[in-house]
Amino acid sequence: MDDSLKHSSGCCSIDSGRKSHHSDKVKNNIISRLNRIEGQIRGIKGLIEKNTYCDDVLNQIASVQAALNGVGKLLLEHHMKGCVIDRIQEGDMDVLDEILTTMNKLMK
Repeated sequence: MDDSLKHSSGCCSIDSGRKSHHSDKVKNNIISRLNRIEGQIRGIKGLIEKNTYCDDVLNQIASVQAALNGVGKLLLEHHMKGCVIDRIQEGDMDVLDEILTTMNKLMK
């Protein structure tokens, strides 16, 4: 994978720490989704403050969980296409255990 793809599609190791390098399009998409989720969370808080019927609140919580799952899937896709492939190509097979642990956390 050439360097332009490596830095635009996912993550890479920088000196002592790891950082992600998403394209502006991906980063803006993620930020937009998170801003909407943040608004949904504030909305749920408002529903609780207004003593809204529990089932209505639970449906809003389910909506937020689905939105978070969408962000997680997007990040996971870019992580696997970028960081994971890069690290495997560098001979770092520990990344497989790392990604499996992360996927198990996401699937709970």
